[in-house]
Amino acid sequence: MKTILSRATFACALAIAGLTAACTQMPTEKQGVSDMRPQVSFRFENPDLAAAQVLVDGLGMGQAGQYTDGATSLRLVPGTHLIQVMWQGRAVLNERFYSADGVNRTFVLK
Repeated sequence: MKTILSRATFACALAIAGLTAACTQMPTEKQGVSDMRPQVSFRFENPDLAAAQVLVDGLGMGQAGQYTDGATSLRLVPGTHLIQVMWQGRAVLNERFYSADGVNRTFVLK
């Protein structure tokens, strides 16, 4: 009888140990890299200006509509930049500005 009770006690102890071991989880670590480059986006008072061409430091970056405020942005390296927005052969925006890490700048095109 003692043998049966000790085996039953041992089996219960193993079952409890197995249940608690199954409930534990090894700690996990999540790593990520934040992109802190300056960002530029545009807001349009005239929707036609979404087709205007964007130049940063003389380099074409596509249409202004690709960088709509609240949706997408153009990432730059930190520093001083000349931004130009050309529409129908005229400059809608021509501005030199300094932008540092983590700075988001929105230009309003009229």
